[in-house]
Amino acid sequence: MMKQLSKFALITALAGFTLLSCKEKKSEDTPAETMSEETTSSTEETAPLMKQNVLNVNLATEAELQEKGLAPEVVAAILEKKPLMDMKELDALLGDGVDKAALYQTLFIPMNLNTTPEADFKMIPGVGDRMAHEFEEYRPYTSVAQFKREIGKYVDEEEVARYLNYVFVPVELNTASEEDIKALPGVGDRMAHEFEEYRPYTSMEQFRREIGKYVDDKELARLERLVYLKK
Repeated sequence: MMKQLSKFALITALAGFTLLSCKEKKSEDTPAETMSEETTSSTEETAPLMKQNVLNVNLATEAELQEKGLAPEVVAAILEKKPLMDMKELDALLGDGVDKAALYQTLFIPMNLNTTPEADFKMIPGVGDRMAHEFEEYRPYTSVAQFKREIGKYVDEEEVARYLNYVFVPVELNTASEEDIKALPGVGDRMAHEFEEYRPYTSMEQFRREIGKYVDDKELARLERLVYLKK
């Protein structure tokens, strides 16, 4: 009787082990294509691109634009029109003979998060319908920290940092923090200091007069688009 029980227990254990092995094998052999369509599309939209340095068109030199492989007439047009208003203006200058999807990974005009049309955000590499909607959803942005916090709900910190190559939050001249001023495209420590030095500003004309002591007219026009005064 004991021999029969022992034999039965051994057979049961072997059967359980075989079933477990089959389940593990089936799990290993399941192809990636069995992911749901919803999961796949979400992954594609939020998958971070390779991190690259993004050149601001309005700050680029002639040599830097030439290095991007742009036609001489396009380079000349950009230099003449700088500062370009927005990406639509650049897009028109480039025409149809350029791989824009590839070019915009390293050459761009940062977009105002509070005024750019939702559809235009999709010109940012790696930004599709869903993320463009999220960019628009949290308006108005009052600081870069707010953008990081809200968009950080959907992507990791590295991807948020990549987005900041392509967008900016305009600042109020009299109240913006030094951090937010330095987050503006092309504004470093020295210029941030000058922005703060002349506070309080009573008009944009005062801003033009004071900051115009340090930059030429084209750069002043570019900087003016990044700031505002409360009425």
